Amino acid sequence: MRAVVYRGINDLRLETLPVPRITSAEILVRVAACGVCPTDIKKVVQGTVSPPRIFGHETAGTIVKIGARVRTFRVGDRVGLHHHVPCLDCHFCRHRAFAQCATYKRTGITAGFEPAGGGYAEYVRVLPFCLPGVVRIPRANTFAEGALLEPVNTVLKAIRQLPLLPGDTVSVAGQGPIGLMFTRLLSLAGMRVLATDLLENRRFLARRFGAWRTLDAARPDLVEELRRCTRGRGVDAAVVAVPVDAAVGQAQAAVRGGGTTLLFAHTVRGHLTPIDLGAVCVDEKGISGSYSSDFTLQREVARWVFGRKFDVRPLITHEFPLERTAEAIALAQRPTPASLKILVRHDALLASTG
Repeated sequence: MRAVVYRGINDLRLETLPVPRITSAEILVRVAACGVCPTDIKKVVQGTVSPPRIFGHETAGTIVKIGARVRTFRVGDRVGLHHHVPCLDCHFCRHRAFAQCATYKRTGITAGFEPAGGGYAEYVRVLPFCLPGVVRIPRANTFAEGALLEPVNTVLKAIRQLPLLPGDTVSVAGQGPIGLMFTRLLSLAGMRVLATDLLENRRFLARRFGAWRTLDAARPDLVEELRRCTRGRGVDAAVVAVPVDAAVGQAQAAVRGGGTTLLFAHTVRGHLTPIDLGAVCVDEKGISGSYSSDFTLQREVARWVFGRKFDVRPLITHEFPLERTAEAIALAQRPTPASLKILVRHDALLASTG
């Protein structure tokens, strides 16, 4: 099979490798579409993991082989995959901190080498502990929608951490694909979303995705305007969906006493920024983070996406064939005003229409 192999920093090579061999408790999936995620970019550009690896974890495709002991699926099933599944029994899982579970931290999908997602290859092997993360794609839905289940899950998980009431006001900094997912899911949950971005076209999209109001992130009075929108009280929660320190400070300044700032994009360890500890203690302004998905939300996410109450298709702006994966990652690293969610696909018809 063909696969795009990470051989070092910014070194991705299209290679021919053996199709993965499965055990009696595993399945083999022919990949149709795989989303490009910022975590893929970080690994490729910064070299945070050792080569060789095959990345790509927002994956959907068709089951082409099942092990003798697999009873829940059959050849021909169209499926979306989740590469991390928790044990649901450890100390972390009992506290619903699934991303800290040792089992969850193992990657359970591979196209070869150290398991790393494998979606940038023609076939992936799903290990036994990740089979509960496999979701069937209905006939009416596309592989692209199946590939977006995982990022939508991460956003819904983050929202569920926030102590919100219906009608609360939430600011969302950044209206890229993830920020737009926050805007849409928060609005569907009955929140008033104040969406901010530097780009006018993304602010326009935010309104289409349900934003109550949109603001230019470059305006010098952004914090004051966010507070004016809430009659001076401050927003009930602030989501920072861009890795920009200034946005964190603005969020903390705009959030009301007792509100929460949620960090979603600051994923580089050792990244420090000043925080007003008095605001945290005296004003009870919380600051929290959310990373990766919540396995227990999968069925709910599937209903939202496959039922198209949250239609993710408008988020997809670019599709690249497998041999141009490096171009897909480069575009995702330096997005243009016209680019949002980017997919690597193995067949244009499959990825677009299912």
